[in-house]
Amino acid sequence: MAEPVFFPLAASLEYGEVASICGAQLPAGVESTLRVEGAAALETAGPGDLAYMDNPKYTEALAATKAGLCLVSPRFADRVPAGTVALVSPAPYHAFAKVLARFFPTALKPESAFGSQGVAPGAIVHPTAVLEAGVTVDPGAVIGPGAEIGTGTVVAAHAVIGPQVRIGRNCSIGAGSTIQSSLIGNRVIIHPGARIGQDGFGFAMSPKGHMKVPQIGRVIVQDDVEIGANSTIDRGASRDTVIGEGTKIDNLVQIGHNCVIGRHCVICAQTGLAGSSTLEDFVVLGGQVGLAGHLTVGAGAQIAAQSGVAGDVPRGARYGGYPAQPALGWARETALLKTLVAKRGRKPDAQD
Repeated sequence: MAEPVFFPLAASLEYGEVASICGAQLPAGVESTLRVEGAAALETAGPGDLAYMDNPKYTEALAATKAGLCLVSPRFADRVPAGTVALVSPAPYHAFAKVLARFFPTALKPESAFGSQGVAPGAIVHPTAVLEAGVTVDPGAVIGPGAEIGTGTVVAAHAVIGPQVRIGRNCSIGAGSTIQSSLIGNRVIIHPGARIGQDGFGFAMSPKGHMKVPQIGRVIVQDDVEIGANSTIDRGASRDTVIGEGTKIDNLVQIGHNCVIGRHCVICAQTGLAGSSTLEDFVVLGGQVGLAGHLTVGAGAQIAAQSGVAGDVPRGARYGGYPAQPALGWARETALLKTLVAKRGRKPDAQD
């Protein structure tokens, strides 16, 4: 059985082209017309590959690499072995990402699983739906009445686009995902299995039972958002749920109704936001963070993984723990608790 190539190389690049993409300078005497044929990790890279390194944990791997060209920060430049050209960058990972995008553009977002263009056989598109030229719809996908989809967008197999949904241009809608009651901007990536626009969890509770409250809001996803596999975003109850421009949402994230997520936030896997929570711009939530409802996390704040946030968080703060508190206090409490447990476990002696 032949080994498959999932992401074919679009084109090789000259060393000079790589340096230009990264905004870096080739060392004196290095031939700019030498070519890079691919990218690989430090441990597996060969003479035709580009690698990168910006973490002290990989110092030994850097010393042993066989890469032809290696992006490094200034502090590691003297660790690059003979035979490997050091391309110094203040942000090697960012530079590496730029080059990878040139090498492997098909890895940037999910493509058509069927490899087709236009509406494939087996897709179901309602006659009142409006698809601009250049939309790709895979087999088994369903596009409901009145939906509108912009050019360059790919709707993968078995995705369901509900009535009146609006999807912008150059989006990627993953296989098996569902979108309803939503307005989706341009260049949005929605990975397989995501559920966007379903009912919020709204009930009028009483001792006699819980009455369902109709959820009549929408989900608004602004430009350049990415939503991970099997994540869920509830539509608003009476207001809209909003995901701000450039925000990146990991797999298995739950966002409740009426939440407002600012621009360029990062939300890691298995995080849950209760209804009507607000994240201001550039907030970072680690994995498995839980937010209570009706609270605000200020711009630029960072919340450590597995934290439980029960109150507002100030702008720029770093919080952690359960319940979440300023990170320094959390660290001190953890250290003190560890000391007390260790002391209690010791056998008493004459000096105790």
